Amino acid sequence: MRVTQSMLSNNMLRNLSNSYNKMGKLQNQIETGKKVTRPSDDPVVAMKGIGYRTALDKVEQFQRNIGEVNNWLDSSDDAFDKVGAALQRANELAVKAASDTTTDDDRKKVQSELDQLRQHIQNIANTKVGDKYIFSGTKTTTPLFDEKTGGYPTTNTDAFNKDVEIEVFDGITLKANTNAIDIFKNIDQMFQDIKDGNVNYSEAIGKIDGQMNEILTTRADIGARQNRVELMNDRLQSQEVIATKQMSENEDVDMEKAITEMITQESIHRAALSVGARIIQPSLVDFLR
Repeated sequence: MRVTQSMLSNNMLRNLSNSYNKMGKLQNQIETGKKVTRPSDDPVVAMKGIGYRTALDKVEQFQRNIGEVNNWLDSSDDAFDKVGAALQRANELAVKAASDTTTDDDRKKVQSELDQLRQHIQNIANTKVGDKYIFSGTKTTTPLFDEKTGGYPTTNTDAFNKDVEIEVFDGITLKANTNAIDIFKNIDQMFQDIKDGNVNYSEAIGKIDGQMNEILTTRADIGARQNRVELMNDRLQSQEVIATKQMSENEDVDMEKAITEMITQESIHRAALSVGARIIQPSLVDFLR
């Protein structure tokens, strides 16, 4: 077969174009740090990348959910801490009022402060995280204590006792709220009984102690769930590291290897230009010099 000048020119131009494409791909990998910039570069890597990204997105969403659970539990624990402090003060007042040396005028002052403590606890019952009432069960848009009626729900209370479950891992949910309607109702009724005289101050001391023990039991349950949340958060952090590593190994370019290949390809390209300039008439490739 006769090799013509045009054949040599066409072959050289085609080879130079392929060389430019290879250098362009390597340059793009070095600039972006990624093996592929579009699915057609490597469909297998692209499909695996979608899977790893989905896994990482799920982990990030679960971490946000964990943060939401933490907010609810921390707010609940803080609220019951304040209730405990109020009950402790009520206990001190009851002890003072039960003393034989306390006058009726002093007892009126004690009752006035007990009324304020009662209102303080009623306000705590309506604690919110964001725009949600955390002690209202699944009725998160409804305050537990209705200031208009001046009382707690007495009918259709099932929703106020339902658990608010938040997913923190595949198929794993954690209870974020604390079912507190009975606790607040019992405390409120106790204050009402003291005010009405149905319970004298000596008896009130024991009842207040009972309510304080109930608060401690509730806080212990919250603390146990907070520990569980920390364990789940540690697990999610490990999953995030694993997913990120897998995605990096799948998509990130080996920079040292890419740079070495780029230098090698440049050398090959220069050699091709040099050889082509010697083989083909100078007038055809002079612009390449």
